[in-house]
Amino acid sequence: MVSVDSMQVYRGMDIGTAKPSAAEQAEVPHHLLDVADPGEEFTVTRFQAAFQQALAAIEGRGHRALLVGGTGLYVRAVVDDLSPPGQWPEVRAEVESEQDTSSLHARLAALDPDAAARMEPTNRRRVVRALEVTLGSGRPFSTFGPGLDAHPPSPFRMVGLWLPRPVVAQRIQARVQAMVEAGLPDEVRALASRPDGLSRTARQALGYKEFLDGMGAEEAVAETVRRTKAFARRQRMWFRRDPRITWFGAAANPFAVLPALLGDWSRCLS
Repeated sequence: MVSVDSMQVYRGMDIGTAKPSAAEQAEVPHHLLDVADPGEEFTVTRFQAAFQQALAAIEGRGHRALLVGGTGLYVRAVVDDLSPPGQWPEVRAEVESEQDTSSLHARLAALDPDAAARMEPTNRRRVVRALEVTLGSGRPFSTFGPGLDAHPPSPFRMVGLWLPRPVVAQRIQARVQAMVEAGLPDEVRALASRPDGLSRTARQALGYKEFLDGMGAEEAVAETVRRTKAFARRQRMWFRRDPRITWFGAAANPFAVLPALLGDWSRCLS
């Protein structure tokens, strides 16, 4: 199993990322977990390189890789072998000095309206990245590659799990509460107290940012639930745009789709 999760790559970020337990990892080999220190910046390019190494090792043993995870950009990066633009740290620092994300989105709309139209005005990470590339390279962000709106043929077979929105909302509420009871606040404090602390990318993880922002416990939990629900909506919209994904739906229990999913997997192997 290969994790395609932008936050499970960090060592020590276990509870808040719902990382597979030690017992689960002992039962099934997992790849791309705990490959970075939480004080490090972790990029799509670095993930692609680690993924290619893991995939080559798996296939070298005569096995098929099962990719699992929901970080949309990481999925597209490995499935479509995207070539991300370079990085311009000084430009990024200048862009990030502006705290108003809506102002940054308006600035992007003036420079690259196509890119601005493809992203939520409140998605700070994507807006900052688009401005960094546009200003740093001198080219509109939208001109790099075919873009995420293109869905070319891929050697990967992709399937998605569909649950009713109320069920997803209930599962998010229960999951966040379980994380808190398992010690998420303590995990966040321990990571933040390290000499290197948490990097810019790591501290944006759902559940970590809220407790790092100095909120009270109840407020942090409520904000984590709210942000996770919003993320789930964006995630659903992101993947529903990809016509290559075969969807399997369940009324409540996601394990109900397992027979159909395994049947689809078997057909792929034959």
